Amino acid sequence: MAYRISNNGINQIKKHEGVEYRMYRDVAGYPTIGVGHLILATEKHLLTKTLTESEVDELLRKDIARFEKNLNAVVKVPLNQNQVDALLSLMFNIGSGAFNKSSILKRLNQKDYLRAANNFTLWNKAGGKVVQGLVNRRLQERTLFLSPIN
Repeated sequence: MAYRISNNGINQIKKHEGVEYRMYRDVAGYPTIGVGHLILATEKHLLTKTLTESEVDELLRKDIARFEKNLNAVVKVPLNQNQVDALLSLMFNIGSGAFNKSSILKRLNQKDYLRAANNFTLWNKAGGKVVQGLVNRRLQERTLFLSPIN
């Protein structure tokens, strides 16, 4: 079974990342648009464009597809939809490379779901400093990860 994000997962990412319909500079100064979409050299038209809601969603789905592909390649244990959504939210924020080297993935593939969940909270820093927004996000992702499907 291929894991895919749910509408709830997409809404969680939008809530955490925010939505910008026009180009802005991210904290590192890179041109960004939509839901944290880094504008590529081949997408210069986005520098001056105002996106519609459907264009924001299309960009977000394309970005998430890369993370879904990675998740399906590296996770070797069964997941429920809440776990998929929580992991994809985390991966969207920290990147596939960091996730692939994380203790979260290691614990998960050892079927130690609780320790994997607890390790979400380690990813609470930006520039080496604890950021309250990341603390809150990781706690919400951990809670979602541990929530059974009704």
